[in-house]
Amino acid sequence: MSRASSGSSMPSADLNSVPTLEQFIITRREQFPQATGSFSRLLRDVSVAAKIINHNIRRAGILDVLGETGTVNVQDERQKKLDEIADRELVRALRRGGECCLIGSEEQPETIPMSPDAKAQERFAVFFDPLDGSTNTDVNASVGTIFSIYTLPEGVQPDDALGVALRPGSEQVAAGYVAYGSSTMFVFSTGNGVNGFTLDPGIGEFLLTHPDLRIPEHGARYSINEADREDFVPELRDFLGWLKRKDPETGARIRSRYIGSFVSDFHRNLLTGGIYMYPATADHPEGKLRLMYEANPMAYLVEQAGGRASDGHRRILDIDPDALHQRTPLFIGSAPLVEAAEAFLQGREAEGTAR
Repeated sequence: MSRASSGSSMPSADLNSVPTLEQFIITRREQFPQATGSFSRLLRDVSVAAKIINHNIRRAGILDVLGETGTVNVQDERQKKLDEIADRELVRALRRGGECCLIGSEEQPETIPMSPDAKAQERFAVFFDPLDGSTNTDVNASVGTIFSIYTLPEGVQPDDALGVALRPGSEQVAAGYVAYGSSTMFVFSTGNGVNGFTLDPGIGEFLLTHPDLRIPEHGARYSINEADREDFVPELRDFLGWLKRKDPETGARIRSRYIGSFVSDFHRNLLTGGIYMYPATADHPEGKLRLMYEANPMAYLVEQAGGRASDGHRRILDIDPDALHQRTPLFIGSAPLVEAAEAFLQGREAEGTAR
């Protein structure tokens, strides 16, 4: 069971030679068919909101922004104060930028159409989970923001936009996440590979630190909440047993790591190789992760990095959504591990599947 090295490469030159996020988009515009000025500004708007969210998270122990708001969101989850702040800042940045005509947030029951007086001619729809893993904020653990971008056909009116925007994840034109941890990273793809940018707090810019990310083929980690093991189908329990076996040649085994923040677990596995699993359970037969806000954007990213994403039976990006807050099981990460999970879940042999 060989271990691949990290898919990242940190530049050693001084910071003056490292492109910022905006410079990167401008200089590589020919790689992005949709990279009009408005698209570039849209990514800038998301990055500005991420900086504000990061500022609030970094001061969470000082300001009164920890704990719950006392309300329950549309997902029937107790809303954290930082959930509310992150949602507000993303909506505010996108509304102020005026580069999209429709916003969908995990925290909101319905989509938010932009004002007809704004740049409604811009055909971008943005879906986001403003603060994934927000229960971690009270204990100073890492969290993240996930976003997904679609384009809408000309002539679509705001009232009709949602029906048009609910499309398979394969039709996304960009997706990404922001990981707020020991450093703050902005990772995104526009369909031409995956690149990661680290926020330099001294200058307030995201700098390219992880160009052309590729997920290692051989996984080092698996991530799942094994407290729910008794609620897993027998085939999944068999797969977990297979994962825990030592490699007969090296004696090494894949280790369990589970943070409880999808962004954080995904980010680690993207760099080191591995698989993240949030399966269907007895309590959540449809799975728990949201297709539009979480599964689709991360599936888009992992495929661009050479990985795979599945609900256990079909490619995530092929699912045709029928509801804004639709949920799905998810198996995502290094392609051989996801293929092995599918084999077990479908009652097929996983022989020959590399770990």
